[in-house]
Amino acid sequence: MSKLGDLGARLHRGEVGYDFIGNRKLWYGLSILITITAIVALAVRGLNMGIEFQGGAVFTTPKTDVSVSQAQEYAEEASGHDAIVQGLGNGSLRIQVGGLDTGKSDQVRAELAKDLNVPENKIAAELVGPSWGEQIANKAWTGLGVFMILVVIYLAIAFEWRMAAAALVALIHDITITVGIYSLVGFEVTVGTVIGLLTILGYSLYDTVVVFDSLKEQTKGITKQTRWTFSDMANRSINGTLVRSINTTVVALLPVAGLLFIGGGVLGAGMLNDISLSLFVGLAAGAYSSIFIATPLVADLKEREPAMQALRKRVLAKRAAAASKGEPLDADGNADGAGFEEEAETAVVGQRGRRGRAPERRG
Repeated sequence: MSKLGDLGARLHRGEVGYDFIGNRKLWYGLSILITITAIVALAVRGLNMGIEFQGGAVFTTPKTDVSVSQAQEYAEEASGHDAIVQGLGNGSLRIQVGGLDTGKSDQVRAELAKDLNVPENKIAAELVGPSWGEQIANKAWTGLGVFMILVVIYLAIAFEWRMAAAALVALIHDITITVGIYSLVGFEVTVGTVIGLLTILGYSLYDTVVVFDSLKEQTKGITKQTRWTFSDMANRSINGTLVRSINTTVVALLPVAGLLFIGGGVLGAGMLNDISLSLFVGLAAGAYSSIFIATPLVADLKEREPAMQALRKRVLAKRAAAASKGEPLDADGNADGAGFEEEAETAVVGQRGRRGRAPERRG
């Protein structure tokens, strides 16, 4: 067995582990800081909206020796607007200029042909109206709202409302961070970006649901024992699924990283940047939020219940009694390190023994 596999097995059995729940205030603070940074970036810098949302023209040139920076200067001089120029893999250029109508577009194409020293009929021009982008954005917002509602309803039915609320907070956290990163790096927001944002929602929920399912199974009958609190079990659930979450996240991030850094960075494929950045940031944020945000929030909400508060008092009292007797304690503070599964099994065996005991004879 590999070292990672052995670590995963030991984490699952509870032999080793990290106190994620105990350090939750640190994760909350870090997430709040990142979220505030993203919101400030959006407020100050805004988003670099593509022509699909603001309207304009896209010119695709044949192969040329003119550099990207020089072509950008030519395009801005010819149009009087800011231009975005991207080099394509075959040596051609993709020039985007916002706010152009049909007449102005023909004039800009003619001047670009002269400046770039290419035939005018070889430059492909495409006009995009802002209304089309607005329709796409409205449909995306509608889809996002419907998705959120359905997720909350499903999780509330399959698990409970506390888990649904925590998952919703994690989703909002992931989307805010992803959009904030777009604002900070200045990447253009296109239809591909919207598709990427909607795609990461499912990935964001995946690890969260895995941890929630493990937590649901492990906390059945939790109030019938006095060894672990709900937070202890939440911590064990995170540790038990940690290696799985890491493996699935890394496997998902590798091809997306290839699209972002090789396809977008090296080959200069602009459209790949739009969708791959949202996927890359969203996948990483989703894996983070499932471990450091969603599950700790569930633990905080559950610990407010009277039954869980009473359980915590019994568990802490038992641990204090064991400590006063000088008994060795494990990482969870228990005297023997055993789980409440063993207590349940002992109770079942005792019941079976009482049922199977022969009736006492009377003289």
